[in-house]
Amino acid sequence: MIKDRQVRQLRKLLAEGVTLERAAWKTGMDRKTARKYRNGKLPTERAEPRTWRTRSDPFSEVWLEVSELLVENPGLDAKTLFQWLQKKHPECFQDGQLRSFQRRVKAWRATDGPPKEVFFSQVYQPGKLCASDFTSMNSLGITIQGQTFDHLLYHFVLPYSNWESVMICFSESFESLSDGIQNALWRLHGTPIRHRSDRMSAAVNNLSDRKKFTERYESLMRHYDMKMEKTNVAKGNENGDVESLHRHLKKAIEQALLLRGSCDFLTRDAYSKFVDELVRQKNRGRQERLSEELDVLRTLPPRRLESFQEVRVRVNSGSLIRVQKNRYSVNSRLVGESVDVRVFAEHLEVWYGQKQQERLPRLRGVHKHCINYRHIIDWLIRKPGAFENYRYQEDLFPTSRFRMAYDQLRELHSPSRAASKYLAILEIAARDNETLVDDALRVLLSRDTTVDVESVKSILAAEEPLPLVTAVHVGDPDLSLFDDLLTDKEVCDGDNQYGESQTNGAFAGTAPADIP
Repeated sequence: MIKDRQVRQLRKLLAEGVTLERAAWKTGMDRKTARKYRNGKLPTERAEPRTWRTRSDPFSEVWLEVSELLVENPGLDAKTLFQWLQKKHPECFQDGQLRSFQRRVKAWRATDGPPKEVFFSQVYQPGKLCASDFTSMNSLGITIQGQTFDHLLYHFVLPYSNWESVMICFSESFESLSDGIQNALWRLHGTPIRHRSDRMSAAVNNLSDRKKFTERYESLMRHYDMKMEKTNVAKGNENGDVESLHRHLKKAIEQALLLRGSCDFLTRDAYSKFVDELVRQKNRGRQERLSEELDVLRTLPPRRLESFQEVRVRVNSGSLIRVQKNRYSVNSRLVGESVDVRVFAEHLEVWYGQKQQERLPRLRGVHKHCINYRHIIDWLIRKPGAFENYRYQEDLFPTSRFRMAYDQLRELHSPSRAASKYLAILEIAARDNETLVDDALRVLLSRDTTVDVESVKSILAAEEPLPLVTAVHVGDPDLSLFDDLLTDKEVCDGDNQYGESQTNGAFAGTAPADIP
């Protein structure tokens, strides 16, 4: 088949004065064909579209049934329909006809199927809109000192300039949302007019139709004088700028990790600085459009809004408080008292009498507990019998060596006696230094010495440096051993040179399985 490029080359050669015969030879045409195309239309312009089938339609007899099913259930997959046809009409359709059937269904959807959703590109104005969302980073496999670091990123975006700000967090809580928004706004030194989010529960009241947004989110938006917007249910494309930048940001972080050669970081702060520097680098190319936004952003309020939720709870008889379906221990002095708990994104503050009494790590999830043995050790010493079946006993072993010490005591003493001795050791850790007690237990366990209070106290009172866990003594090598090795090698070489036939003969006739 003659191509358009051949005809164009033919005409170029003819225009240069080359004879028709030679031009046809150079372009790979017959002389009569070259005469046909020397003037007039190109081959593609001469061809007429084919409107007829080259073979009979194998699905003509069943297509009415298929089209009715597609009208009733537009979401049916072509492969599912083809399998249905094979089951209903055995031996009529072969697996090799699946691709033809899929093309037929695709053509029906384009000509007779239901209309598809249309996405309309938007024109954004500087400083009018900001948008935010959370995205999981677990797929990148980030680790901190070898430990998996499961986390989210709060992602704030200005759609006009694509300027972005991120913050590491661990849940889609209001505290994380508030911190993320305020961090971004104070970096910008201004506020846009509107803020758009998806239907995250931290901002949108999904359980009621009366109020669209949560009270805390409304208070945050009032503080910064921003209007609230939310996407419709299951319409992530309505917040498409953030969704798109999620993908680009993850790709950029993934590539930076490949250049770095490792996904492991020494500390969380090191990882946070790594991400922040990457985001700053991406924002450097957006300064021109960002300057347009900064010129029209509105003034910030005089101060930030505190990003915590304050709840009032009562300390129960177990010296525990229950906050957001999790339990935390507090000092036993507060038993029976009502305390104010400030719930931040990653920690809790327990206040009583206008003074902060405790700062506790916030638990992720629900129905979990955080018990600090220092809060209850006084009463455990007085009630050692409660230790054996204490619901949160596992939290009373600060390290694995404390557990090993208790197990050894259980082997040597009755349960009540073992509990009393172990709690006496735990009291020393609470009063003095947990790390020193842990080192003392390490030394006692390594010496196969019976663990008790007196032995721990004696090691602590000795004030002598304890051997390090990784301490290994390597003596100076004896260099004369290398001379012996050289001598042995010469002897072996001599044996190989003169005794090979004897060695081979020694094993002559021996079965392979008998050779050591």
